[in-house]
Amino acid sequence: MRRLIVVAHPDDEVLGAGASMYKWSKEGDEVEVVIMCTEVKVRAFRPEDNELEDDTNASNKFLGVNKIYEGTFPNIEMNTVPHLRLVQFIESAIKESEPDIIITHHPADTNNDHLQTSMACQEAIRLFQRRPGVKRVKEFWYMEVPSCTEWKINSGMNTFNPNCFVEVGKEGVEAKIKALSMYRGVMRSYPHPRSAEYISGLAAMRGGQWGQMYSEAFEVVLRAY
Repeated sequence: MRRLIVVAHPDDEVLGAGASMYKWSKEGDEVEVVIMCTEVKVRAFRPEDNELEDDTNASNKFLGVNKIYEGTFPNIEMNTVPHLRLVQFIESAIKESEPDIIITHHPADTNNDHLQTSMACQEAIRLFQRRPGVKRVKEFWYMEVPSCTEWKINSGMNTFNPNCFVEVGKEGVEAKIKALSMYRGVMRSYPHPRSAEYISGLAAMRGGQWGQMYSEAFEVVLRAY
């Protein structure tokens, strides 16, 4: 199985699916990542460019990621970029990666870059209809990103409604926390959503919803076999 995780910023991939990525890669699945805004110029506690690049590579390598597709779209200003440019960047990754499953942000996330990434991804998955020879995606998932998805302030949009629970176990949760810690300046003290306690507690709660030992939750919105 080939999986492509499409996110707005470095560390979003770990926050949303890090434990699952670790599990999938260990089981032999191909996991690749698209990061739209690799420069994240306005991020608080941001390391230098070379440090952030090193952190991204180290974290994803630890999780078993095979390849990272890096964009340079403006951080917290993706709404100023023509939609087509965002779509085409994701499409280029889809053509090369040939994924069976694509996972991205839920469009109701409070972070605008997450919304723009999600909307562009929704368009890009239809590439096979426009380009003969492009592999058709079998499944399209949304993930939850702690500190963004749970806010769901916009009551006019459907909120994250998980219907897929990937059991990752204690080992997977610990791997997720370790991978996130490889990003300098990202982790916070409890009760912040990017704390080890919160991440572990969320995985315990999601697992408990479906009788599993620690899980990450996803919303499968498209399936075609």
